[in-house]
Amino acid sequence: MVQLQKEVKTSKFENVFQQALVNVIFTYHWSNQKVKDVLTPFDITTQQYNVLRILRGQYPSPATVNLIKNRILDKMSDTSRIVDRLIQKGFAEKSTNSYDKRAVDVVISDKGLALLKKMDKEIDFSQFIALNITIEEAEQLNALLDKMRG
Repeated sequence: MVQLQKEVKTSKFENVFQQALVNVIFTYHWSNQKVKDVLTPFDITTQQYNVLRILRGQYPSPATVNLIKNRILDKMSDTSRIVDRLIQKGFAEKSTNSYDKRAVDVVISDKGLALLKKMDKEIDFSQFIALNITIEEAEQLNALLDKMRG
């Protein structure tokens, strides 16, 4: 029996394409849990981490909430709520956009930059897969996932 079949407790799939899709979904949840586990000591969620990285990429320029929504990995996230939470924690600051009074500008704070700098030193996300696959296999996996999305 294939490892995936053991882990999801099924004896067979309709076809290899269904198995591949289930494998992608199962692996997403596995990797998401790994990321959550390493972020827990920093008292930050995966979505908050993603938004902070987006803000750092924009820094020193601000980002609008709409820009963050377009770039966030988890499209189902409530971006406004995540930004508000980061502001409460002191990791980001917001102000009214000077061109569009309805828009809000968000910028990462010094505290947010310091947190990411600390996390960059202490967390190596590649360790989750680098233990089990080679660089060539990771390149092949990236190519196949890109191809799958068409």
